[in-house]
Amino acid sequence: MKSSRQFTAIIQREGDGFVSHCPEIEVASQGNTVEEARANLAEAVQLLLETASPAEIAERLHGETYITRLEVGVG
Repeated sequence: MKSSRQFTAIIQREGDGFVSHCPEIEVASQGNTVEEARANLAEAVQLLLETASPAEIAERLHGETYITRLEVGVG
């Protein structure tokens, strides 16, 4: 049975589509919709984990990732 692991997906609109990024292992993808960008990113992460050497995965893998909002003064 396959195990699973959770990763972060950051998805942003870019032009007419969406760019998705997984900061834990520095993988990116894109799609025409948020759902497509998310699915494409999941596929890209899975392919990397299946094909990359353990050394490459260890080099790419960031242990802790925090997503937060910042408030800064403007003007």
